[in-house]
This record gives sequence, C-alpha cells and structure tokens, in this order.
Amino acid sequence: MTPAEPRGDFPPVPDTPVGSAARTTMATAEPPADARPVATERPAPAAAPAEADADAVPEEAARATAEPGGARKRRLRWTTRRRDLAVYGLFLLAALWVTSRIWVDPAGRVASLYSSDPAQVQFFLAHSVRVVLHGEFPFYTDQFNFPDGVNLMANTAVLALGIPMVPVTLLFGPAVSFVVLVTLGLAGTAAAWYRVLSRHVVRTPLAAAVGGWFCGFSPAMLSHASWHPNIISQFLLPFIVWRVLVITRSRRPVRDGALLALLVVVQAFINEEILLFTAMACGVFLIAVLVQRPALWSAAWRPLGVAVAVCAVLAGALLAYPLYVQFAGPMAYHGLSDAVRDYGNDIAAFFAPGSPTLGGNERANVNLAPNYSEENAFFGWSLALLSVGIVFWLRREPLVRALAATGAFFAVLSLGERVSWWDRELFTGPWELLVRVPLLDAVVPTRFGMITTAVIGVLLALAVERIWSLRPAEARTVRTLGVGALALALLPIMPMPLKVTSRPAVPKFITADRWRQYVGAGQTLVPIPVPSMGNTHGMRWAASTNLDFKIPGGYFLAPRNGNTGDPGRFGGRPSGVGRLLEEVATTGRTPELDDRQRRRSLDELRHWRAAVLVLPVGQHNAEPLRRTVEELVGPGRRELDVWVWDVRTLTAPTA
Repeated sequence: MTPAEPRGDFPPVPDTPVGSAARTTMATAEPPADARPVATERPAPAAAPAEADADAVPEEAARATAEPGGARKRRLRWTTRRRDLAVYGLFLLAALWVTSRIWVDPAGRVASLYSSDPAQVQFFLAHSVRVVLHGEFPFYTDQFNFPDGVNLMANTAVLALGIPMVPVTLLFGPAVSFVVLVTLGLAGTAAAWYRVLSRHVVRTPLAAAVGGWFCGFSPAMLSHASWHPNIISQFLLPFIVWRVLVITRSRRPVRDGALLALLVVVQAFINEEILLFTAMACGVFLIAVLVQRPALWSAAWRPLGVAVAVCAVLAGALLAYPLYVQFAGPMAYHGLSDAVRDYGNDIAAFFAPGSPTLGGNERANVNLAPNYSEENAFFGWSLALLSVGIVFWLRREPLVRALAATGAFFAVLSLGERVSWWDRELFTGPWELLVRVPLLDAVVPTRFGMITTAVIGVLLALAVERIWSLRPAEARTVRTLGVGALALALLPIMPMPLKVTSRPAVPKFITADRWRQYVGAGQTLVPIPVPSMGNTHGMRWAASTNLDFKIPGGYFLAPRNGNTGDPGRFGGRPSGVGRLLEEVATTGRTPELDDRQRRRSLDELRHWRAAVLVLPVGQHNAEPLRRTVEELVGPGRRELDVWVWDVRTLTAPTA
C-alpha cells in the first residue's frame, strides 16, 4: 500500500486511477485541448474493468450488445444517469429523515433550543413574496423595526432562495418554505459535491458518493440545519471551486470569468459569508499548490488574471448597488456584535461527535462550541484520526498536501481569538490579528471549520478511490479494512432527526384577518411582548400574512446606536416599554408604574405609530402582562384568542 513513485512535472501523482483522475487544473505542463482540466478528460486505462466502459455506453447500445438474459445485460442498463439519480434519491431520503420531525407540523414545530432564527428566515421569505408581487424594494424594509427599518442586505435576506420559493410560500406559508429549504439545502449540497467529484476528481462512483455524503450531512451542516438554511445551501460552492480551478488553465478566460461571476452573484444573495469563505479557501489552496510547483505560475497567471478581472468587473457591476446599500445604506453597520465576534471552536470540539448525530451528546458538547447552532467541527475521534491517516498515506500527492494545508489553516482560524481546550483558555489565537480587518470583522470565526469539513469530504473521496483502484491481489483485504475504517469513522456522526419542540400557533385574530379593522396604512400592530431576539412570535404573525402589517422591534442586526456605520448589535434602538414587558413576561411580576413611565411608554407607542396592542391569551405570564398593559394604556377587551388594546386615539398625531 505504499504510494508509487511520482511521475510527470506536476503534480507528482501515483501511477493509479486516482492519480490520473484527481489532478487539479494546474496538473500538467502541457495545456489540454480545451479549457477544462485534465481531470475532466479522465481517459480510461487499458486495464479498466468492463463496468467502467458500460457507463459510457448509451442504454440503447447496451441492449444491443448485451448477452440476452445475462448478468452483463443488467449491468449495462445501469447507466450513469440512473446511477446518479439513485445517489440523488438517497441524499433526498436522508434529508427527509433529518427533517422528518419538522415535516410532521412545519408551522407548529421548531428547533428545540432556539426559535429565533427560523422566525427571522420565515420573515425574510415573506418579504420575497412582497418583492415579487408588490415590487417592494428588496434590500431594505420597514415592515419590522418600524419606523427605523432593517437593512436586509446586511442581514442575509436569502433573496436567491426566497424568490424561487414564492409559489410555495404563497400556497403553504413561510413555515413550509423554511423546511423545504432545509431539506433541499442538505440534499442539494451533497448532490452538488457528488456531481463535481464524480465528474472531475475521482472515477469511482462510490468515492464521489462518500465525499458528497459527508459534505452534505456533516455535523456542521446538521448543526446549522435547524436554524440557518442560508448557510447549509452550499450547492453552488463545488461549482464555484471547480470554475476557479478551471480558469487557471483556461483558453477562454473571458467566458470562464463571466460564468464564475454569475455563480458568485447568485451565491452572494444566498450567503455572503460562505462566499467569502470559498474565495479564501480557493486562494489558500492555489498558494499551497504553487508552493509545491512554483513553475506552474508562468502558465497560470495570464488566464487566471484575465478571468479574475472579468469576474470582478461583471460581478462588481451586478452587485455594486446591493453592496452600496449593505455598507452605506440606511441601518448599515460595520462589524459584528461583540456577542459573536469571538465565537471560536474549542480544540476538543474536533474530536467529539456533533450533537445532532448518532453518537452526539448535547451535555458533553455544551462548552465546546458557542452554542448548538454553531457546532462547526465535531468530527469525532475516529474521523479525525482517519483524516490524518489519509493525509499521511497519500502524502506524496501534491493535491492531498494542498488540501491538508488548506484544511489545517482554516481549522486553526476557527479556534477564534482565544484558543481553548475543554473550555480552558490556553493562548491567544491568530484570529486576534485578523478580527478587525474589513470584511473579516463581519465573520463568525467558528464557521471556518466548515472549510475543513469540505476538505475532509474530498480527502475521503480520494481515499476510497485509491482503495477501489488497487490490483485484485490486494483489493479484497484492503477494501475490507477500508470499509471498516469508514464505518468506524462515519457511524458515530451519522445524521439523526433534528430535535424539535412545539411553538404557539399564530393567533386566530391574525389568521382570520380581524386585525385589519384596526391597522391602517403607516400604522403598526404591536405584539405583546414586543418582538426581540428572545421573542420572535410577532415576526411569525407578520410572516403568516406575508407582511401585510408592520411591527416594531424584531430580531435582526443593526447599528448599535441606530446610526449608519456604527458597530452591529442584535435589535434596534433600546425600547423602554419593550424591556418592561419582556421583564414581566420573564418574571411574572407586575411592576408599579408612575406617571413618568406611562408618558414615556405613550411616547414610544406614538413613535411606532401603534394602532393596536395584541396579547395572546395563551402567552406565558399573560395575566401579569395584561395588568401591566392596562396600567399603561387602559383596559383592553378580549377578541377571539387575544387581548386587544385599540390605542389609535392615544397615538394619533396632534394638530
């Protein structure tokens, strides 16, 4: 099993099928006949098995050449397309398994630990409906946090996901659209990696399937699945990476640069942070390749420079205005909240199984990640050791060395500003030097672990390819050992259904449109408690109506003091009445209010242009909340399943 001696100028790959298939775009000194890397040609070796040829034979030809009734006839009918569809179907079934508990009741179930992010995403999906049907401005809205509004470009409004989902949102509601996006995000990411790996990196379908499976259903992806469909929707990333590698040897760099620009623009409207990670990973990988073969730069710099310039000009032109709104428009902020800026992975997190996996343990992981939605490492001991073993085994291949350097680099960055082991701080991490760099100051460092995840997925594919390409004399024993090692590594982190809990239904007062007799144009409906990061039920109410009414407050990122350019924080301007009602909802204690507090509360309601205050009868601590609101604005009345306070006469502007 010792790797064969390298051959050729670059990279020094073993004389095996995996060596010929896993070449990068800068693989040889002589350019290929077209712009594609050598890996896309994948010439069949002379000793290739019959099954490899069968994939290239059309189905009709297979029938004509097969032996009647024999096993060969059945093999020839198993075409590449059918095999791919079977793999895609497996990924879709796995994604449905992961999301099965949410599918039982999409509107009534949510992740068991945090419910804020799903409500926010559902609000953004409803905003996409208004963009399509009413032509509303896509990059900013005042439908929540009224009247200041929210900069949606700075809040990942998922327009590239929400707009295609408009028919689903209209027919079934944003809660169903949310779980559809989560399901397709997991399955689509796995399928995309399988597609790129099987066509350009490895020859063995099983190898591509293993790599795609891990990239789509890794512990990091499962961790984000309950909350962040924008982060797990990574189905464009394999194609972006491949196009970046293509342009290093392209004979049509203008065309290839334009194709890359289109992918970049779409990904920017899914998640800019993941796009930035991808660009950084491609840069580090190419540097790692060139360090090993610096002579390649002379052939690569010209097409790379032209294609990157074309990509920058075209993508820059298409994204110029949205990015202007994001960084200089209303409610723009610079840099993340201090609450998340120093999120980092504990070193021990790389050796523990993720919480939403077969071997996961939430209690054991509690101090190894910032929270359960940010478990961006958690490979488990067996997979961590297997990954190191693969790198050592295939260390003579430049591709493997470049991948290893890339994965290790971002694993170190993911540790954050303070490196820790089992929640004990050891020393200051290198991220401390980068945290204030523009663009990087808006990055959550723990998420760099997702780059390491993708690297491990490719390494697994290369290892399986090597094992399956061994000579028959070695194949049986080595394959048995390889399957055992894979099972030992992947079984503890096999995906399990996401844990969910029930959440309050949207009040009938909202679903029956009874609110319409109170709220006019330019007025707000004020949910009690006022929407905030910790209470997003009011955002779900608005989303269920496709944002037909405005609300104050909400869960979003905004400038700390409400001034464009300030550092970011969660939520808008501090609200006295909002804090008061949140404290009552939490403690159940009714405070004693004086005239000054009442006047200030009324001033806030006037600022919000409040038309009606709505308190669900089933709200936690509803009775103390009702008494508090009555002390502020007077008696309310019950209507359907809510308490209602019509405050239009109190908040109407004076002449």
